[in-house]
Amino acid sequence: MATLKSSFTVSPPNSNPIRFGCFPPQCFLRVPKPPCLRQRLVFPRFRRTIGGGGGGLIRCELPDFHLSATATTVSGVSTVISVDQVQIPKGEMWSVHKFGGTCVGNSQRIRNVAEVIINDNSERKLVVVSAMSKVTDMMYDLIRKAQSRDDSYLSALEAVLEKHRLTARDLLDGDDLASFLSHLHNDISNLKAMLRAIYIAGHASESFSDFVAGHGELWSAQMLSYVVRKTGLECKWMDTRDVLIVNPTSSNQVDPDFGESEKRLDKWFSSNPSKIIIATGFIASTPQNIPTTLKRDGSDFSAAIMGALLRARQVTIWTDVDGVYSADPRKVNEAVILQTLSYQEAWEMSYFGANVLHPRTIIPVMRYNIPIVIRNIFNLSAPGTIICQPPEDDYDLKLTTPVKGFATIDNLALINVEGTGMAGVPGTASDIFGCVKDVGANVIMISQASSEHSVCFAVPEKEVNAVSEALRSRFSEALQAGRLSQIEVIPNCSILAAVGQKMASTPGVSCTLFSALAKANINVRAISQGCSEYNVTVVIKREDSVKALRAVHSRFFLSRTTLAMGIIGPGLIGATLLDQLRDQAAVLKQKFNIDLRVMGITGSKTMLLSDIGIDLSRWRELLNEKGTEANMDKFTQQVHGNHFIPNSVLVDCTADSAIASHYYDWLRKGIHVITPNKKANSGPLDQYLKLRDLQRKSYTHYFYEATVGAGLPIISTLRGLLETGDKILRIEGICSGTLSYLFNNFVGDRSFSEVVAEAKNAGFTEPDPRDDLSGTDVARKVIILARESGLKLDLSDLPIRSLVPEPLKGCTSAEEFMEKLPQYDGDLAKERLEAENSGEVLRYVGVVDAVNQKGTVELRRYKKEHPFAQLAGSDNIIAFTTTRYKDHPLIVRGPGAGAQVTAGGIFSDILRLASYLGAPS
Repeated sequence: MATLKSSFTVSPPNSNPIRFGCFPPQCFLRVPKPPCLRQRLVFPRFRRTIGGGGGGLIRCELPDFHLSATATTVSGVSTVISVDQVQIPKGEMWSVHKFGGTCVGNSQRIRNVAEVIINDNSERKLVVVSAMSKVTDMMYDLIRKAQSRDDSYLSALEAVLEKHRLTARDLLDGDDLASFLSHLHNDISNLKAMLRAIYIAGHASESFSDFVAGHGELWSAQMLSYVVRKTGLECKWMDTRDVLIVNPTSSNQVDPDFGESEKRLDKWFSSNPSKIIIATGFIASTPQNIPTTLKRDGSDFSAAIMGALLRARQVTIWTDVDGVYSADPRKVNEAVILQTLSYQEAWEMSYFGANVLHPRTIIPVMRYNIPIVIRNIFNLSAPGTIICQPPEDDYDLKLTTPVKGFATIDNLALINVEGTGMAGVPGTASDIFGCVKDVGANVIMISQASSEHSVCFAVPEKEVNAVSEALRSRFSEALQAGRLSQIEVIPNCSILAAVGQKMASTPGVSCTLFSALAKANINVRAISQGCSEYNVTVVIKREDSVKALRAVHSRFFLSRTTLAMGIIGPGLIGATLLDQLRDQAAVLKQKFNIDLRVMGITGSKTMLLSDIGIDLSRWRELLNEKGTEANMDKFTQQVHGNHFIPNSVLVDCTADSAIASHYYDWLRKGIHVITPNKKANSGPLDQYLKLRDLQRKSYTHYFYEATVGAGLPIISTLRGLLETGDKILRIEGICSGTLSYLFNNFVGDRSFSEVVAEAKNAGFTEPDPRDDLSGTDVARKVIILARESGLKLDLSDLPIRSLVPEPLKGCTSAEEFMEKLPQYDGDLAKERLEAENSGEVLRYVGVVDAVNQKGTVELRRYKKEHPFAQLAGSDNIIAFTTTRYKDHPLIVRGPGAGAQVTAGGIFSDILRLASYLGAPS
């Protein structure tokens, strides 16, 4: 090498230039040792400026280096420059990726990961990888077997070797394969020796365990780096134990030492400059250079730390889901992918068990406002979820629901410390939680009464006995003296958390949350809310956890309002209702977000059950082919016990008093009831009052519009009058479609038996017409209207005019009755003639006389101009005389019989229930 005659200047970033002798076009840098390894580095880029006299000034551009040195030139000897500090470039040119175990689970998936890295057009990339799927579990299993002196640890270690050997042979070839296998076999030999030591000792220290467990990441990082290099790109792999320094704070947590890690990263990069770095996740070192791990979700934590060290543009966490869901999709089928989350929202959701990120993962990137993106490696078209700090004036955020998502923690117990001696006594809370700390328990949630009379907190159920015993021991004197009244343990609890950054500035969020829980019949045991209002937390029964999650999720419109329905009685009315539900289901889902799922159909002998909802286009066929023996208890459990749907309703389309006798128990269990069956509301008065009292005290609904007037709004009109302060004086009406038809057609020379036979043949009567002619059906409707009006009447209190001749009541069959009925036409013919001679018509009516507290069912005469005389066919008509409608009664008129209108009335009640439960009106 020739002696240098001219000079050059090195310009380090943020420092004054250093002037040196002129180097040849390619010059070398020898790095002294210690502490760095001695090696030769080629200076990157030169720019030559020609000066006078044939000399020249060369400026050496070193964007990656800070130099402080002097140069000595000796003919034939390389110039030596001492490097004081070498820094890795930082900033938005870096993007950080993290790939979990499922992403690198086999050779093809590793190729897919390499393709994602290659297609990222960032200037520089750092990629954090986990061990191959299940490998970390396999490594911990090796430790457990060795500790327990199970000789199968050797075959298990061989399985680990074989898994990686086969993967490498599928991915690599030539020198790359030989190099990797050489390292792999060397690692396995070292592991075998260490496991043998553990086997002999029967114990593994934490550092031993961490060393063994971290090998999976070493192997996956090496294989991936080889695959990327095969494409022709520059790529280095990093053992992050050489870079990341952490201080263990407990057996389950470590704190990164960012200052020392940054120095070691600079040092590593000075020896391994590259635009693509494949780094091991999960593993790190202590300040004493002892290998350790980052504990739970350590690879995510590794990526966040590296992102912070590099001041990266973003950190992308690649996983096997499309993003962060609004609730656990395994529990809520309608959970949706959230487009954005704030750091705080992600923190809260992950704390409460949502599969987002570990809370500590978010801390490093928050310092530099680096976004985290959750993406699906198996669905690259999905945009994923961005976790970042949104601008305060984010317009889109203002338009979204204030609650971003819900999460639950199960298997908890609630401890309640209560007593008047706690109030105003300093240090009580400190003593309570000091006991909890002493036993090493984790407090999940705390709630304290403002009077300081009680403190309750939730702990994992497995820790509750130790905490309870410690508290009873610590406060034994206070318990004996009565200053504390009790230390109560409430087992089998779950926590439900609603999370959203905009909850604080949105009135009514808590009201909506608790309303949804109440309507789903969920009891809340404890409540906690911070002043920041990022979350509202409630403690509920564990058995209600999924049901509560689904109820609140549905209420905040993150999914459809869903009803689990059971249809009892697939006869004429029930079958018609099922067909109407089938025809309207798609429209209700699309336009009103109402999802009606029929989970069961039962008759008196056969029932059909489904876990996801019966296909109503084939319900008749399915009932015949797959129906099982009817069992009301199993049927009820199927409809109500499905925790994936928070709200359940049973629709009784029968006229069976035995079915009606179940209503009270159903309502008490939180099952809504809808029915056209009149038996419950017109049955024994004490049972009716008990049923209505339960309905008023609970959030369970009982709708029965179709019991009077089929699809006509009779009950709702009566309720509207009463609720607005009107007073009922009299209700009078023709409320039987059959009897309306009979007397509308009992004119001229026609006999009554002839009209009855015509109505029976047309299907307007019951199979035995005596059921209609007895007047009992009308009497039941009168009782229902009277009780709705506040009258306490029983069916036995009503005088009923029966149209069944006394001698025919004992007929053994409907046929015998119809055969003998003409013999008694004379009496009704005479009454009709007398009415016609007076310009009147006969009508069979029910009357509620609210003023005199009585009711009647009778055959009455009305002038031909009276509204009751104007009816046609089987129409019903009801006249309400009230203090507001005293001179001109309020009249409701229309078809009051028939399967279509009755089923329509039931359907209307179903939709009213959905509206009460949160569907848009």
